[in-house]
Amino acid sequence: MAKTKSVFICRNCGTESPKWTGRCPACGEWNTFSEEAHVISKERGISNFPSSRQLPLKLSDVKPLEVPRLDTRIGELNRVLGGGLVKGSVVLIGGEPGIGKSTLALQVAMAMDDVKVLYISGEESIEQIRLRAERMKGGNMNCFVLNEVMLENIFSRLEELKPDVVIVDSVQTMQDGDNGSSPGTVSQIRDCAAKLLRYAKEAGTPVFLIGHITKDGMLAGPKVLEHIVDTVLLFEGDQQHLFRMLRPSKNRFGATTELGIFEMLQDGLREVKNPSEMLINLNDDGLSGVSIAATIDGIRPFLIEVQALVSTAAYGIPQRVTSGYEQRRLNMLLAVLERRAGFKLGTKDVFINLAGGIRVYDPALDLAVVCAVLSSGFDKPVPGKTCFSAEIGLSGEIRPVNRIENRINEAERLGFKEMIISASHKKINVKDIKLVRVSRIEEAIKALWK
Repeated sequence: MAKTKSVFICRNCGTESPKWTGRCPACGEWNTFSEEAHVISKERGISNFPSSRQLPLKLSDVKPLEVPRLDTRIGELNRVLGGGLVKGSVVLIGGEPGIGKSTLALQVAMAMDDVKVLYISGEESIEQIRLRAERMKGGNMNCFVLNEVMLENIFSRLEELKPDVVIVDSVQTMQDGDNGSSPGTVSQIRDCAAKLLRYAKEAGTPVFLIGHITKDGMLAGPKVLEHIVDTVLLFEGDQQHLFRMLRPSKNRFGATTELGIFEMLQDGLREVKNPSEMLINLNDDGLSGVSIAATIDGIRPFLIEVQALVSTAAYGIPQRVTSGYEQRRLNMLLAVLERRAGFKLGTKDVFINLAGGIRVYDPALDLAVVCAVLSSGFDKPVPGKTCFSAEIGLSGEIRPVNRIENRINEAERLGFKEMIISASHKKINVKDIKLVRVSRIEEAIKALWK
């Protein structure tokens, strides 16, 4: 007869321990052990390994596998997946509560009207799903919905229905009857994900898994969950803004450098096929403290508006506040301005905001941030139809950035007439845009305000 005992399992790496430990000896994380029930069978160990008839082959003798893809009918999702949904793949979508994970999953189910889709929800009733579907105007209402958390019952319904695509919302609510732990524990998530993966591979049915994240922004559950699935997509955004970004952190069937952008509206998520026109103000209002930066996220170029405000420190201690931009990077740029260019900003409050609520980590924003700060400090607007794309070093030099041709083409497409870049960029073919090459901050300032 099987026995049950309590073990402690690390939520980060899945390491088991007979007692609670403050720090995991395997991954080094603190306070990640949680107590779970563990079933011990009398049959311990492996007596004989099964004989394998698979023979080793030369890599050149292996025939390439043709990977057919299903069109999800959502262009931004197809872009991130690498061209569509691969049959038999498992896709994990994670994000903060209320960011739009369930909305995206339901839109996928309603958009794929040429295949049989089963939407399994362990968090909402089918009546709640119907109300949410009615808000999405123009969607297909013929997808199947199921409210169930027991994995055995789910597999029975899958055997009866034989769907072409399965969506599970969420994997943390699923429960395996063979596991005595509570739903959401490390062992439950691991076992449920493993069985859903086996079903996807054997039936050739793609499976979407919706996953929760922790307060640290990591996917909830064991780290092995990310290793089990084929694709991990992170749904990011600020609930105070409309834009949502879908980033792949792992993709066995495509690149991890793509980026999908959506806009959250009352009737669901709308694809943003041209983010540049929504992130910048194409009207030249002649306002100071505003500059345009040509940035790249993954392999997707777009232009974004950088806003700066410089004012006298009202309380004696100057503030450095950023929104969408790294604050430490701003402190470094202000120190370079003061030390290398002679601009005294030690007694000034400096505020930086990236329009649209999008967070950008591209160092090519450096020159745009510096010019926006100087524009606000001098109260002189940046000349219209001018954009920037360059990194600034600690010695005040203007450094080159990668994929400059893509940035220039995006600026040229949106009608910009002048672009300030590093002098290190040579031999760039342009048509309707003037390239101003600078090597120091002082040269960039002179080129702007002659």
